[in-house]
Amino acid sequence: MNVELPNSWKNILQQEFNKPYFIELTNFVEKEYAKQVCYPLKKDIFAAFKYCNLKDLKVVIIGQDPYHGPNQANGLCFSVQDKIPHPPSLINIFKEIATDLEQEYPQSGNLEKWAKQGVLLLNATLTVRAKEAGSHQKKGWETFTDKVIKTISEEKNNVVFLLWGGFAKKKAKLINKKKHFILESGHPSPLSANRGYWFGNKHFSKTNKILYKIAEKPIDW
Repeated sequence: MNVELPNSWKNILQQEFNKPYFIELTNFVEKEYAKQVCYPLKKDIFAAFKYCNLKDLKVVIIGQDPYHGPNQANGLCFSVQDKIPHPPSLINIFKEIATDLEQEYPQSGNLEKWAKQGVLLLNATLTVRAKEAGSHQKKGWETFTDKVIKTISEEKNNVVFLLWGGFAKKKAKLINKKKHFILESGHPSPLSANRGYWFGNKHFSKTNKILYKIAEKPIDW
């Protein structure tokens, strides 16, 4: 597994790559990609870092693991490739954006444009076996991505963390609440959204209000 990160990330995460857990993780991922169909494509495993430089980081959205259907995952949480039908959670995210910001429902489900504006779209687990949700969990990815969250908390100030659902909310303990902003709500999945835990959270307008107050450019959602 070739860990290609921009220098801003590499400089502060380099020590992780030599730790026993990461070496074991690398071996596991290499074997899985050699023997199984896995997602995302190898070149996109670290896409969240490639498109969002640490120095430009303003917002963090935490997902669980990549989509496990064909041609969906592109290395950014909740995001899919261009021209791919939007999965249920992404549909609900876009519905909330349309209502919250009074704008049209987005056409493309590729969230690369968010990442390039400083939104880190981080899955806790960066790879998955095809048609097997959660199949690469507890292999070391969570140790790495928890370190990423802690490092952001330590190295940056005034980052907006969007924690959607019980899994993401557990990451709050890794974040210094005196330095950063945390917005929590239910998960955008239909099960949670249809129970009233997602729609109306206004996280997109709230995020932009925070960024405006701290003299940062708002995100074009």
